[in-house]
Amino acid sequence: MDYKIEKWEREYLRDYAKKQLEISQLPVMQERVKRWYDHNENKKGKPMIVIELASFRDDVRIPLKTQSDFARNIESAIQHNIQVHELFDDDEVCPDFLTFSWDITYKEFGVDIPVKKSKDALGREIGFEYLHPIKDLERDFNMLKPFTYSVNRENSFGRLEAAKDILGDILKVELESGFQRWGNMITLKVIQLMGMESWMIAMIETPEMVHKLMDYITSNMLAYQHWLEDEKLLSMNNGNHYAGAGSRGFTHELKEPADGNVRLKDMWVNVNSQESTGISPDMYKEFVFPYIDRVAREYGMVYYGCCEAVHPVWDACLKDLSNLRKVSISPWCDEQFMGERLRGTNIIYSRKPSPHFLGVGYDFDDEEYKKYMLNTLRAAKGCNLEIIYRDVYTLSGNQPKAKRAVRLFRELVDKYWE
Repeated sequence: MDYKIEKWEREYLRDYAKKQLEISQLPVMQERVKRWYDHNENKKGKPMIVIELASFRDDVRIPLKTQSDFARNIESAIQHNIQVHELFDDDEVCPDFLTFSWDITYKEFGVDIPVKKSKDALGREIGFEYLHPIKDLERDFNMLKPFTYSVNRENSFGRLEAAKDILGDILKVELESGFQRWGNMITLKVIQLMGMESWMIAMIETPEMVHKLMDYITSNMLAYQHWLEDEKLLSMNNGNHYAGAGSRGFTHELKEPADGNVRLKDMWVNVNSQESTGISPDMYKEFVFPYIDRVAREYGMVYYGCCEAVHPVWDACLKDLSNLRKVSISPWCDEQFMGERLRGTNIIYSRKPSPHFLGVGYDFDDEEYKKYMLNTLRAAKGCNLEIIYRDVYTLSGNQPKAKRAVRLFRELVDKYWE
């Protein structure tokens, strides 16, 4: 990639970076940092609230001013950090840094998995279908090969130094490893390879092959992550970092080693199994949980779950997941059940409200929203609670309702939370 930018782009980016820095230094940001540390370390306090921008970014995106590709990448990142503060006023902390990913070539399975996409009425490619390479697990398993990966350090450091040259005296610029965010989704990879129906039938007809496939995926994923560790490509995610499905990683309990060589056990990891919603707790315990737990055992802290309901498998095995610190309580989850199970533990109740309040229609129904969120406060009484708004694909032209949702929830907290 060409990292050269125009002189005017450089001046513009520097001014834009100064605006991000000013926001990051506001007193409210320092207050939020302390609250996040207390929250993640299970000290009593008010619930944290986050609205994740990524899924409806196009609704609020401001046209970029820069023209060159590298400048636009930087401008887009800064814009995101500033908009989160201006549009939501939630508990996200505006960072005083920018991060860039390592230039890693990573290929799974040794086979391609084509994706067929479809557009919605607005032209967004939200719908998609995997064209599964495995038609018969017993017959086709041997087509799978070990995962392959390599790092281009020259390109990685070139990008880092170019960014530092532009704004490194204003914002910290860092390389980070992001696989721990969404890379460990074992059952998602199964579905990509063979499809939901075939996987479920195989659990009954050829259970030993399902275990073989789960072991193959898990072993290869962990080999890759140990390679990241050995190559010193890991970076700490125990501060203002994405840790779990929308949450933040602030904690003093995870510490960077004195020699600076970060290990998996020094980090957060995000794991889930949305695809196993349709199987029984016993089947989940046999075919899914052992492999997720193999990943969880490698890490220091674990965030479990996304959109799946966790209450059906909680007592069967999920309560015993290694290093579990946060669990997603999705719109399809029995809130009361999970409140009873998490109360008095050090596992954080990470609630994902239904996105329809923000994502469906222009109007915002204050009373229905307050009633809905009050149910959460009552169910999670005595728990350590956070609210993570995810999967909102549009604000339907009503940007202020995101900030309104935050304000109304905080009013409920002030009135009802103990």
